[in-house]
Amino acid sequence: MDEFSASAYPARVALGRKPLGVIGSAMTARRNVLELIPEIATRQPMVSGKTGKRWHMVMDPAALRIVLKDKVDDYPKSLVTRLILEPAIGQSLFVAEGAHWRWQRRAAAPAFAQRNVEALAPVMTAAAEASVRRLAAATGPVDLFAETVAATFEVISDVTFSGDEGFDRQAVHQAIEAYISGTARLSVMDILGLPGWIPRPGRLTAGRDLRRMKRVADDAIGARARSGPREVPDLLDLLRAGSDPETHRVMSAAELRDNLLTFIVAGHETTALTLAWALYLLAFDPEVQNRAAIEARTVLGARAATAADVPHLIYVRQIVEETLRLYPPAAFLSRTSRIYDSLGGREVHPGDTIMLPVYALHRHHLLWDDPDRFDPDRFAPGIVRDRYAFLPFGAGPRICIGASFSLQEAVIILATLLARLRFDLTARHPEPRMILTLRPHGGVWLAVKTR
Repeated sequence: MDEFSASAYPARVALGRKPLGVIGSAMTARRNVLELIPEIATRQPMVSGKTGKRWHMVMDPAALRIVLKDKVDDYPKSLVTRLILEPAIGQSLFVAEGAHWRWQRRAAAPAFAQRNVEALAPVMTAAAEASVRRLAAATGPVDLFAETVAATFEVISDVTFSGDEGFDRQAVHQAIEAYISGTARLSVMDILGLPGWIPRPGRLTAGRDLRRMKRVADDAIGARARSGPREVPDLLDLLRAGSDPETHRVMSAAELRDNLLTFIVAGHETTALTLAWALYLLAFDPEVQNRAAIEARTVLGARAATAADVPHLIYVRQIVEETLRLYPPAAFLSRTSRIYDSLGGREVHPGDTIMLPVYALHRHHLLWDDPDRFDPDRFAPGIVRDRYAFLPFGAGPRICIGASFSLQEAVIILATLLARLRFDLTARHPEPRMILTLRPHGGVWLAVKTR
């Protein structure tokens, strides 16, 4: 039986074992970006090569600290990242660099202060209760990825626009799905390192969906400007009120729109993926699921989880973190070097592509014991590890601004589901594939029963 069969380890990507070349790399990347990672990357701190351009895969925590923290301005987001994301989210926080990024980050930071994240928790609790009702009524296997996408999109649209009737959720959701599936893929031109002004044919067809998505967001922002803030401020209100404390600059309507769309895309997709993969892992390991269900029922009883429960759901939080290790949504990042440097003993030139294969880092044999095994106790209280060995939300000054929001939402929804429902594997197993995020190809089909 294969070493990574379902009887021993949960689903994993078959990493590369031979050079692919330019065309092979492009074809592989369109199917699954993670298959570009050589298997040796899980056993060595650095891997370098040339496929059109010089590149370096970095799995060494000390080198990652240099890229993500010590010299962050010398390693901006790569051209490929900008080509994929700018048409959808403009020069928002995720894409912007330097001073333009810094003032936006300072202006947006108060919106994601812990007190505001906790104030938004009732929306997460309501979404968890609705998800339980839908799943309890199911009569056959359920695609849990479709369900978690529905639940987290309900959360992010409510906390962003307070459930405004004028906000067309379905239009935005369809536009996001169409953009990710149709245009957020590497092309041969990307692999060759051709300049951004050369059109990528696959990305020329997304204009209509993107224009519709932006128009819906613009209309909602305009309506809020006319009606004024809500009694309990939502994310739109908080961002409209935010300003850079150093320059006093506030976001324009277009900057508000692009950042809100960034949070909508990232805020529901990443948490939905974490929940779907977590439920798959719990079905894969019934003992872990039973332990988590006991904790959830002990803390919650018959009610849904709230923000006040999160500190007490210790094992559920461990499961979320172990899921983020095995299946990080942002599983492959890239930067471009602006300088001559040395990373992990390798010489880096200006223009070199610096790849951060988070998937390989989280399964590295020098950093994790039996790294392909599912073991939430890796994250038990008191365990210490290198900060740059675990990067589900990045690190340094550009760490994901919504990390605490996502973790709170994942714990609230997962604990509520586990307290009331049981999840079992079916014959259909998910296949980890990354386009823009690490998704379960084919869905996560599980049998669901009430406890």
